[in-house]
Parts: sequence; structure tokens; C-alpha cells
Amino acid sequence: MSEQHGEPVVDLQLDRAHSARIYDYFLGGRTNFLADRTAAASVLSVFPSAAVAARINREFMHRATRALARAGLRQFLDIGTGIPTSPNLHEIAQGVAPDARVVYTDNDPIVLAHAAALLRSTPQGRTAYLQADVTEPAGILTAPQVRETLDLGRPVALSLIALMHFVPDGGQDRAHRVVEHLKAVLPSGSTLAMTHATADFAPEAMARISDIYAAAGTSVTYRTEAEFARFFDGWELLEPGITLAHHWRPDGPGEATQVTDAVAASYAAVARRP
Repeated sequence: MSEQHGEPVVDLQLDRAHSARIYDYFLGGRTNFLADRTAAASVLSVFPSAAVAARINREFMHRATRALARAGLRQFLDIGTGIPTSPNLHEIAQGVAPDARVVYTDNDPIVLAHAAALLRSTPQGRTAYLQADVTEPAGILTAPQVRETLDLGRPVALSLIALMHFVPDGGQDRAHRVVEHLKAVLPSGSTLAMTHATADFAPEAMARISDIYAAAGTSVTYRTEAEFARFFDGWELLEPGITLAHHWRPDGPGEATQVTDAVAASYAAVARRP
């Protein structure tokens, strides 16, 4: 970061592909650049359904958020928000409960540049944005944006959508330790909604995608169903438990059969702290 006219200038690193902007491209967004589109094209060349998989993740977030708001959750912490794509999490939550409060977090400075779209709360509710990294959970939980928006003494719906596969273990089980740190602070009645990429169904294609992201400077760690299940240790899985993302409470009876598990390539679940 440098300064210009006394103001900090953030290097958006537009010459390097970023996972949030690649995801934005797959969702049909416009906040992506040549490096992102080049990487996305490489992914599509080995996994033509990548855009479908991205939409499946996004639709799971919509369904899970709506279900939790209907169940009485009024506080949401969305880590790894990504570039705003309407409807965003707060639009879904506040569509059910106008007084819902939401804190968004991401580590891509370009998400901060577009955060105004995330701050259009209902008058009854509230939203906030925090630029932070999930690998430093203590900093997230103690940040003013979180403490002033959410009451951590009351249930919080934690959302980690398509995020933790970008956290390598480094031989120290780091991803699970990060999630356990977040879970430990949240009180009884809090929930964890999560999706995670897996190579269980299309290992060759997933391995090639991992190489593409690595070339862009981003590590991808696929996890098995058992490894994904460990993120929820000690919490009660809500029905239907751990599924592929498109199988988690689909809106219509035929929706879950429209794509294969290999296309979805992502586990999903929601759990509640007893």
C-alpha cells in the first residue's frame, strides 16, 4: 500500500487472477479483469460446468440464509463474501426479517471498493463490511465492525461459502483450527452454513483446476466428505445433514436431479451449536 495526496492507495493486483473475481466471472458478474477471465477460461476448459457449480453454491447460500432467518436467526456473519452479486446475503435475510443484522468480511481489496452494495440495509436492520482474512479469526471477532453490529452473546449465523478450500492445512490442520476458533466464540443457538469443494467425484478435473489456481498464486485444498464433516464437530447437523450443495433443501422436487454430483463438486451443510 502506498500513499497519494495523503490518502492510502491500495494495490488491487489486477494483473493477477483472484478467486473472488474468478467466482464473480462464473456468476456472470462484471467485476473481473483479464487475468481473472484468463484463469476462468482455463478452468472451463477442464471443467466446463464451473459456472454451474458456482451458481449451485450461490443458490445454497440463498436457501440456507432464508431457512435460518425463518428459524429466528437475526445476526449473520458472512466470511469470504466475494464481490457483491444481488441478491446478497443481507437481501435474503432482511427479505424474511427486516431487522436482521449482517457483517460481511473479505480479504480482496476490490470487494471493499464495491462494498457500498453490501451496505444498503433496511431501516430496521444493519449491515457492515470488514476487510479481513479468515486465517486471522481473532481479528475478525474483535473488529469494531463486528462488535458494533452483532451481539456475540446472542446466536449468530456464520456463513463460510466456497471459502475454506482456499485455506491450506500446512501440515497443521489449519483450516479446521480456524473454523473451531470461530465456532468457540459463538453462543448456543448459533449456526454454521458451509460449502466446500471436493475432488471425490471428478478427481482428474479437480487436480487440473488446482494447478490453474496455483499458477495464479492461490492454493486449493479439496477435502473428502469425512474431512468436511469435521468442520461441524460438536454441533448438530440440520436436516438433511451433509449433502452435495444442490441436494440441500432444493426449492423444487426436480431441482436436485438437474445436475450430477460431479458437476456440483461441493459438499454443503448447516449445523447448530447445542
